[in-house]
Amino acid sequence: MLEDIIKERQKKLDLLKASGVDPYPARVKRDRSIAEVLKSFSAFSKLKKKVSISGRIMSIRDQGNLLFVDCADESGGMQCVLKKDNLLNFKLLKSTLDRGDFISVTGPLFKTKKGERSVEARVATILVKALRPLPTEWYGLEDAELRLRERYIDLILHPEIRTMFYKKSLFWAAVRNFMLAEKFMEVETGVLEPIPGGAEAEPFVTRHNALDTDFYMRISLELPLKKLVVGGYEKVFEIGRVFRNEGIDREHLQDYTAIEFYWAWHDYDDLMKLTEKMIKGVVKKTTGTLITVSQGHKINWGKKWPKVDYVKAFQKANNLDPLTATVSELYTKAHELGLRPEKNLGVGRLVDLIYKKTVRPHLIQPCFLINPPVFIEPLAKRSAKDSRVVERMQIVVAGSEIGKGFSELNDPLDQRARFEEQMRLRESGDKEAQQLDEDFLRALEYGMPPTAGFGMSERLFAILMDKPVRETVFFPLMRPRE
Repeated sequence: MLEDIIKERQKKLDLLKASGVDPYPARVKRDRSIAEVLKSFSAFSKLKKKVSISGRIMSIRDQGNLLFVDCADESGGMQCVLKKDNLLNFKLLKSTLDRGDFISVTGPLFKTKKGERSVEARVATILVKALRPLPTEWYGLEDAELRLRERYIDLILHPEIRTMFYKKSLFWAAVRNFMLAEKFMEVETGVLEPIPGGAEAEPFVTRHNALDTDFYMRISLELPLKKLVVGGYEKVFEIGRVFRNEGIDREHLQDYTAIEFYWAWHDYDDLMKLTEKMIKGVVKKTTGTLITVSQGHKINWGKKWPKVDYVKAFQKANNLDPLTATVSELYTKAHELGLRPEKNLGVGRLVDLIYKKTVRPHLIQPCFLINPPVFIEPLAKRSAKDSRVVERMQIVVAGSEIGKGFSELNDPLDQRARFEEQMRLRESGDKEAQQLDEDFLRALEYGMPPTAGFGMSERLFAILMDKPVRETVFFPLMRPRE
């Protein structure tokens, strides 16, 4: 039983203390990583150079007067050989060391008869006495919820998971470096907002005690960044956390990292050129290739991305024109598809639900889905060719939206009218409809230049890794343990 194992380890901890050994010292003798030792193994061996390494014990093999200890740090793993003849504290170590403990070993390098590169310990010191045992490889954390809840164990036992998060660091570094190379200025805006805006999502609410006011966790980075464009900045971006009080599934998180950027004097045609260049570069730097796999689909990021017209694709899939369809017709179609939409939804929400069921799942290779109806996107500029649609593009791949952008609406009167329509939808029961933001409208009334804006979340990284997005964050939100 686990409790018995913990008690046994506690006894070993007490024995170390009784022997005058500090089982949790502050200072460590370590002059290089395990990877550095292995890289220079031949040279160090010829020079008979002693090295000092430290790491977690992943396995112990007791051969009487010998202990073969597999030790691992962040860079890799290596065998350490502890001999009774070389160590005055051998007996104490043998009786107290367990898998999961941390040790420091100093000694020369040699190869065993089987050719395994090893350190022959002349000094061995315990650094951390672990009171809980690591699961064994054949009795590991197979339950997905437990793996996410105790992610630190997942990281210890599965180096490939650690590698994935190195790639995630590369992913965001590639995004940031691209934006900086394109002369965008990185900024930070507030996480708490008096009115949530920039997206259609239900927000989290929190109380600000000093101001005696409820505020919302931001659901988007959009509106503050547009205010900066009003203020005179022409190329701004932010990479930050966003919070949405939504359901949990393969593609959605309640708090996640996103990038948004705004680019004055440009439109969504310019945006498509820039974002295709950016994402191709990010994919290459993250994965080392432009060919990836997602849910069984081979994705070729390297080809020229086609443009798919939203209205035409919807008509073809549903034999229904989204620009003229009535609420009644859309409810009927939704029920035919097995959807059960809430009552009192508007045309825009119904069209979006049907699109996600009939159009989006079939868009596998990277493409730009363009020009949706105006009631779909309250913040985009109307098309000069057809005022019923807006100049918006979505990047869709593997049946998922990974980012969207548009020629930003900068007509304050049109924006007010669309906000008012959104408020009517909220009053009829649509919790995700956007709220009217007088401060943002006031900013637009001072004038915002023609601007293109784009947003993308870490869902793209999850698609590159071919994993549910919850598996690609260190510690996803979970219900507390009972």
